[in-house]
Amino acid sequence: MGFLACTVPPAWCAPHTETLPALPYPEHGGGTLRLVAAASGGTLDPQINYTGQYINLFANVYDGLTTFRKTTGPAGKDVVPDLAEALPTPQDGGLTYTFTLRPNIYFSNGQPVTTADVVASFQRLFRIGAPTAGSFYGAIAGADACLRTPAHCTLEKGIEADPASRRITFHLARPDAEFLQKLAFTHAVILPASAPDHDTGNTPLPGTGPYRLEAYDPNNFLTLTRNPAFRVWSADAQPAGYPDRIEYTFGVPEEAAVTAVENGQYDWMADAIPLDRLGELGSRFAGQTHVMRHPSLYFLPMNMHEAPFTDIRVRQAVNYALNRKALVILYGGPGIARPLCGLIPSALDVEGQKCAYTRGATPADPAQQWAGPDMQAARQLVRESGTAGQKITLVVASTSAEMAMGAWVRDMLQSLGYQAVLRPLSSSLHLAYIQNTDNHVQIALTSWSADYPSPSNFLDALFGCENFHPHSDSSINIPGFCDAHTQSVMDRAKTDVSLTTQQRNQLWLEANRLIMEQAAVAPAIEKNNVVLTSSRVQNFFYTEVNQLLFSQVWLH
Repeated sequence: MGFLACTVPPAWCAPHTETLPALPYPEHGGGTLRLVAAASGGTLDPQINYTGQYINLFANVYDGLTTFRKTTGPAGKDVVPDLAEALPTPQDGGLTYTFTLRPNIYFSNGQPVTTADVVASFQRLFRIGAPTAGSFYGAIAGADACLRTPAHCTLEKGIEADPASRRITFHLARPDAEFLQKLAFTHAVILPASAPDHDTGNTPLPGTGPYRLEAYDPNNFLTLTRNPAFRVWSADAQPAGYPDRIEYTFGVPEEAAVTAVENGQYDWMADAIPLDRLGELGSRFAGQTHVMRHPSLYFLPMNMHEAPFTDIRVRQAVNYALNRKALVILYGGPGIARPLCGLIPSALDVEGQKCAYTRGATPADPAQQWAGPDMQAARQLVRESGTAGQKITLVVASTSAEMAMGAWVRDMLQSLGYQAVLRPLSSSLHLAYIQNTDNHVQIALTSWSADYPSPSNFLDALFGCENFHPHSDSSINIPGFCDAHTQSVMDRAKTDVSLTTQQRNQLWLEANRLIMEQAAVAPAIEKNNVVLTSSRVQNFFYTEVNQLLFSQVWLH
């Protein structure tokens, strides 16, 4: 269990009940928001954790130089200044960004936020091997050296700080059209310079948001209380929180969690609603059930370095055989999920994606959309590969929805002629396990949601060469895909600041086509978020990036 010690001065640690930051509707402040999940989300280190379960929670605890506007609707995709006073205009052809740090902002331990903390936070990203260090922040000058020798990372060529003027200047080695968005992602939050250069695990780190992580037992609970040092510097970036406390309980299976939220014992559940409970939500709890559009998908990463998936024909066979309609039904039906044959969810509004693996289509002659599985083509490819009879283990998270989909995929693999077995893992361990090459995972079922609204989150993040890190739990390029031509297309989409949005999207569509040509993964379904809340929850506040924003919930 980890606790956040308060060492300076005692006033910072006093119960904060009389001088709350100004709330637009003070009559709605107070109470305890109660969250529940089948398992915890892993490490509390915000620069390492890559689970949606905690990243959305960290939005209430930590801040970066920029963030996404804390509002509902399309405006929630906008980048706004957070700890920085304003968004800079890129200079030198997109190679230089200068920020001015806001004055008089304090961490929850009472220490002021300084330019030294900003520099140290970005050095720490590389020193601890943050999952996005290369993919999101690799354009910073000196990042290449930091990726090679993390322990000696200084970024002295990449970040300049002027304490007197509170200015921080980033120098990029190459332009990055999404740099401001990447600075708004959780891994770029600003921490005290004293934060250790290792994963802090169960020990919370001080933040600047309206709440602080107070106590954590990953087997049982996580408690958040008000940050006594917080003040509102920008309601768009970090509004004051309404609940006094946020209590997270772990170890409650999804079926029991649904009942508990319906009965008001908890206010929100992290896990997917089991299929057999969706009907009752629509008929009896419609006012507490919210179906929200979000760029999110399920897919089957196939390890291109582990047999039998070293053979492209096997990977293509899985794509042809995958009955995406069946997985839609197993996940909850067409009201909340749709077949997906590429890697760009429709919520990103990028037109022109085609389907190479469906009945009557080929990678050379793709279809406009998925029409159904082609078992004949799949079995022919398996016969040509000579791999029939080999053993395959499919690794899934032990949630009810993923177990159901995983059982179907296992049966599909068996029907293709393989000796397939299903291996479930706790959802708190699953993602890290399938990333590490030392575990020799052949194929897995997993989900992925956008870190910010861009196709790069599904293409470069999951298939960029810089994101394949053998022997690491932070190797989000699970298939180990690295193709020079595909990388060049993605690099141009990332770095050419002269492109229009439409031109950039065309490059992402080309990258999608090239990745699917190699069949590194089998996209399965895209999904909406089904959010169940208790009858106590008012002001349902769902943002484009952070989903349900806990700080803005009202309780009665």
